[in-house]
Amino acid sequence: MSRISLIRRLRRHGLWNTTKWAVLRFAAQALGVRVLRGLVLESTPAEVEVPAGLTQGFQAPRALRRFASDPANEMSPFFIADAIARGDRCYAICDGPMPAFTIWFSRRPTALGMGGLVVHFDPQYVYAYKGYAQPARRGQRLYQAAISRVFAHYVGKGARGFVSYVEATNLDSLKGLYRMGFRDFGSIYVVRLFGRHYTFPTAGCQPFGFRLENRAPRTTNLKAVVPAKAGIQFS
Repeated sequence: MSRISLIRRLRRHGLWNTTKWAVLRFAAQALGVRVLRGLVLESTPAEVEVPAGLTQGFQAPRALRRFASDPANEMSPFFIADAIARGDRCYAICDGPMPAFTIWFSRRPTALGMGGLVVHFDPQYVYAYKGYAQPARRGQRLYQAAISRVFAHYVGKGARGFVSYVEATNLDSLKGLYRMGFRDFGSIYVVRLFGRHYTFPTAGCQPFGFRLENRAPRTTNLKAVVPAKAGIQFS
């Protein structure tokens, strides 16, 4: 890391957080240890208006397959097919036919995209994952705009709130989520040895049923869900 980047990080996150970041980064690079922060949101964030001209809402499978046709949207046809088959839903803020921001919600155990690891959680909560803003749209608080609207939808269906995770080294994402009202409830330490992941949740994860298991996700018949000509690129 350059001296300028380090100074910027210190100014943005402070000495203590930057020191923890450096230690965790070393652990990940040298020892193969990753730390995932478990987060929960149990109250509606302040509502944020989206920029003029953008539309928003849950997306139909046809729109999602259109999103998957552009690698810039960070979702492959394989991912879309598997998520639809599980019953996961995507909320998007769109600029015309393509997304400016997308985020996914699941009520079932969900593949993490880290080897064969699957995240489990208390069914009273909804798992929020894969939030992604296009680079040109970052800084417009689209994440909070989406979360503030979807939260009421799921709470109205009986959910207690959202659970999610962020890697402990991702200080910018953590800072943004804390600002929205998410709070830490625990951490999961992930170690990869001899081709297998070993996971160690802290005590705070137990009340939320938040854990990782080495179990391959269910195989989806892509031919039945995705057009045959679509390429497969896991994002």
